[in-house]
Amino acid sequence: MDPNWLRFHPNPSKPAFRPPAGAVDAHCHVFGPQAQFPFAPERKYTPCDASREQLFALRDFLGLERNVIVQATCHGDDNRALVDALRHSGGRARGVATVRRRVTDRELEVLHAAGVRGVRFNFVRRLVDFTPQDELMEIAARVAGLGWHVVIYFEAVDLPELWNFFTALPTTVVVDHMGRPDVTQPVDGPQFELFVRLLREHPNIWSKVSCPERLSVSGPPALDGERNAYRDVVPFARRIVETFPDRVLWGTDWPHPNLKHHMPDDGLLVDFIPHIAPTAALRQKLLADNPRRLYWPEEVR
Repeated sequence: MDPNWLRFHPNPSKPAFRPPAGAVDAHCHVFGPQAQFPFAPERKYTPCDASREQLFALRDFLGLERNVIVQATCHGDDNRALVDALRHSGGRARGVATVRRRVTDRELEVLHAAGVRGVRFNFVRRLVDFTPQDELMEIAARVAGLGWHVVIYFEAVDLPELWNFFTALPTTVVVDHMGRPDVTQPVDGPQFELFVRLLREHPNIWSKVSCPERLSVSGPPALDGERNAYRDVVPFARRIVETFPDRVLWGTDWPHPNLKHHMPDDGLLVDFIPHIAPTAALRQKLLADNPRRLYWPEEVR
């Protein structure tokens, strides 16, 4: 593990908010264990081990029922740790993999059988070297035939440059963490308006309203019993939830890789939800109906 980064919270608090039945943590990870599933040699960071057993125990503790496990860049396109977690989930987890052009049809079929339902394209320069867009478009066309979607991770300042590529993708597209907006800017300012316009003009594009701990400038609350954390992120996430209620997802981002200044209490992240989804109907869509429709469509009639 990189010495200047933090380990995940060892003792998260029990959330005051009780998620609805069927609630899904739609963005989380497993790392290693490195002795069993080595990290990619080309990785740009080395996280701590974070096992499937620890992930599933946290899910149960927080009052959630299912997970969507997303392949992170530290494992590259070696999806073995992800597949192992899916196969041991008892059908309660689905996955988002990373693949390259060299992936075979048979390998895609194996991933699908394990529970993978999407691929992730990462455009954050400090985390990964960009894959050429023609290769990504080829991958997207291949996984579209499996009914998969594409998850995109980028930062707000890069959206104008990437707009044409994103809007040409032939699948459902899910944006990680609202495109990482600058929350010191107005919620109705030009930067975030461009992201809202992306969702408004392209009904195949969804957004995760996750990772307030990465976006916040105000940070977590003081240690005085207050559970309304990351208040400066609330207007941004709430606007997306209320404007696009059928195309939003939420996740913990456990075990929160690459954080250097503070490690979030996962119980507080759950208690963030009522502030961004203020009605029971919105919370039902955000936490249960939408992820089930995207990741367990066979259960939706």
